[in-house]
Amino acid sequence: MTDAPMTAQAASTATAGDILSSHLTAQAGAFLRALPLAVGEVGARPGTVAVPSAGTADLLSTVRRIGGLLHTFGASFDPLWAQESRTELRWLLNLLALEPGYVRRSARLLGALDSLTGSEADGPGMLAGHAGAPKARALLDRQLTLARTRAHSTVLQDLRSARLHALADRMTLLVGDAPLLESAGGSVGSVLLPQAATAFTTLAAGAQQLPLHRAARPYGGDGLRRLGAVPQARGAVDADAALAADDAPWHRTRILVKRARYALEVCGGTAPELDDLDGVLGRHQEAADAAVTAATAARTPRITPATAYVLGVVHADQRLEVEAARYAFGRRWPELPPGLDGWVEVPPAEGRGQAPASRMA
Repeated sequence: MTDAPMTAQAASTATAGDILSSHLTAQAGAFLRALPLAVGEVGARPGTVAVPSAGTADLLSTVRRIGGLLHTFGASFDPLWAQESRTELRWLLNLLALEPGYVRRSARLLGALDSLTGSEADGPGMLAGHAGAPKARALLDRQLTLARTRAHSTVLQDLRSARLHALADRMTLLVGDAPLLESAGGSVGSVLLPQAATAFTTLAAGAQQLPLHRAARPYGGDGLRRLGAVPQARGAVDADAALAADDAPWHRTRILVKRARYALEVCGGTAPELDDLDGVLGRHQEAADAAVTAATAARTPRITPATAYVLGVVHADQRLEVEAARYAFGRRWPELPPGLDGWVEVPPAEGRGQAPASRMA
C-alpha cells in the first residue's frame, strides 16, 4: 500500500521534506483506516480459528512501511520523536504478528505431516502408515492451538490498552504535521537519495555475510550437516542455539530487504525483484520457525519413541525447506544491482530539486 505518485510539476519543486511528509501522511491515514478493522477482527473471532483477514494484514503492512521510513530517513526527523515512534510501531508489529504466525505455522507443519503420511500419484509418503504419525499430528495440533489461543488473549488485551490509543493519537497528529528537521528542506538528491542509498549498502553488506557457498546446490544436504561458524552443539539446548545462530543472518537480511524496498518506494520506484527476495526469505523464516516448533514438540515429556521419530522427520523436512529457500536466494541475489543507483536514475537537474525517476517507472 503506497501513496499515489506525485505529478511531474509537483515533483519538480518538491523538497525532501515534502516527499517524506506526503508518504507519512498517506501511511498514517492508512493506519487509522485499518486499525478499527483489525481491532474488530480480533474481537470478533475466537483464538482458534481462521487466519486474520484484510484489516490486520493492511495494518501490518502500514506499520512496517512507517517503521521502515523512520529507520532509513530518521536523520530528517526529530530524533526523539522518531525513536519513540519506531519503538511503539515495533511493539504493535510484534503484537499483531503473534496470532497469524501461529496460524501459518500450524498450517505448514500439519500440511507437511499430512504430505509425509499420505499417498499421491508418485507413491506414498515416507511416513505412510507409521504408528507415531497420528499421535504426532494430535500433539502438534494441540500445542499450536494452545499457543494460538494464548496469543489471541494477549492481542485482545493489548489492543484495548492505553498504549495503543496513544499510538493512534500519534498517527492522527502525523497526518497533519510530521516533525521534520530544517535539513529536510533540501533537495531530494542531497537529502533523500544518500539516506536511501545507505539502506541498499547495508543490504549488500548483509548479503555478503551470508554463506551462499553452502547454499549453492538445490539439495542442501551439506547445509543440514554443517552449520558453519556457530557454537559447538553439545546436547539439545546447544543444538537449538547453533541452529538459531545459523539462521540469524538470514533473518536479518530479510529485514534489510524490506527496508530497501520501502526506501525505494519513497524515492518513487518499485522493485518486483526485491518483493520476490522478501517472499523467499519469508519462507525461510517460516520454515525455520516451524522446525523449532517440531523440535520442541519432540522433547515433550512421556511421548512414545515412535511419536518423537515422526516429529524428528518433520523437523528435518522443514530444515530442507530452509535450505531450499537459501538456494533460491543465492540464485536471485547476484543478478540484482548492488546499490540504489541501479534502481533509481537521478536526472541532471536533481541538484536543483527535481525528483528522481524510477528505473522501473
